[in-house]
Amino acid sequence: MTQPITLLAEEGRAIWSLNHLITFKATGAETGGAFALMEHLGVPGTGAPPHVHHGEDEFFFVLEGEANFLFDGKPIAAKPGTFLFLPRDIEHGFEVVGAIPCRMLVGFTPAGLENFFAEMGVPAPSRTPPAPAPPDMEKLLALAAKFNYEVHPPPHA
Repeated sequence: MTQPITLLAEEGRAIWSLNHLITFKATGAETGGAFALMEHLGVPGTGAPPHVHHGEDEFFFVLEGEANFLFDGKPIAAKPGTFLFLPRDIEHGFEVVGAIPCRMLVGFTPAGLENFFAEMGVPAPSRTPPAPAPPDMEKLLALAAKFNYEVHPPPHA
């Protein structure tokens, strides 16, 4: 049985995962698997390479900053207030651009993929984005397979 969730701005478990500060606002364990919601904060130059989820839909709502998304081959310049719904089985990715960090809400339905980020990341020692660093590709690809999605090379690679 699910219970109500109330979290203030700085509340929720925080991790550093794939160059972002991720704060879990609702997990599948808390929503009966219906959805998961996370707050992502990343600095310019960080993001997610093109990838395809096979088990869940994903949605983004940009709160601050800017990110360039690639959605099924179509570029989308996302500014504050932009909402994107990305159905499963469609390639997508993004890069944070501009002069300031990008803060956005990221959700999945059904829940489950939030566990990928939890396993890929480490507890955040502060509520700031981590210093950008290349991901552990072996771990990333193993977890991607575990969570039923594919990571593709960036278009310029």
